[in-house]
Amino acid sequence: MRQTSQRRAAILQALTEHGNVQVNELVEQMGVSAVTIRSDLSALESQGLARRSHGGARLSRTPPPEQTIPQKDALNHEQKERIGACAARMVQPGDNIIIDSGTTTISLARHLHDAENVTVLTNGLNIAWELAQAPGVDLILTGGLLRKQSLSVQGSQAEACLQAYSFDKLFLGVDGFDLQFGVTTHHEAEASLNHKMVERAKKIIVLTDASKFGRVSLHRIVQLDRVDTVITDASISDEYREGLLAAGIELLIAD
Repeated sequence: MRQTSQRRAAILQALTEHGNVQVNELVEQMGVSAVTIRSDLSALESQGLARRSHGGARLSRTPPPEQTIPQKDALNHEQKERIGACAARMVQPGDNIIIDSGTTTISLARHLHDAENVTVLTNGLNIAWELAQAPGVDLILTGGLLRKQSLSVQGSQAEACLQAYSFDKLFLGVDGFDLQFGVTTHHEAEASLNHKMVERAKKIIVLTDASKFGRVSLHRIVQLDRVDTVITDASISDEYREGLLAAGIELLIAD
């Protein structure tokens, strides 16, 4: 089952990057039969991710456009605040944590003002500003290049900063979350930095409102086998509720 999931994720990645795939090329790349590849393409088509064509398939779900921070913050604001409050209850005194940039993760920062003896590393300027007045939080900012669209710092300096640390928990924001393709974001440098964050943390906690489920953005951060916990809102579909539990991922519903 895992091999099938990984193969279909690889096909979806090729579709996302190139827009289309050919059966004969996938057969050669993956070392399986044409019947198997056609079955994979049919499964992706049934999920609305691909559309079959003669000899292959093309991408049918266009990654959603990236929005500005104010636009993102206005969307599903109440759900995000509840998700942030739920996430804050997972932070214990003495924890060393990473809070990824984003408008769902900043809701976590808003609920950490009374935290005690917590160290937070973040690449988000808005998150750093939010925690600057929290007396019980020691704050570490990554270096790097500021991406104004997301108020996030990224690049080789940011990635190098992470190598000196080990963290208990990573609270990760996402642009897309798909059961086959995994956790995704719009920007390549952000995906690269997020992947480094995953490597440095013992527990990976994804914060996402339910609108992100079923979306696939261009750049994958990580596949679902590295995710420990997902915190979301009550509008999660039965498909995703069951899919997360089947994958062995802890699911917390913020209410």
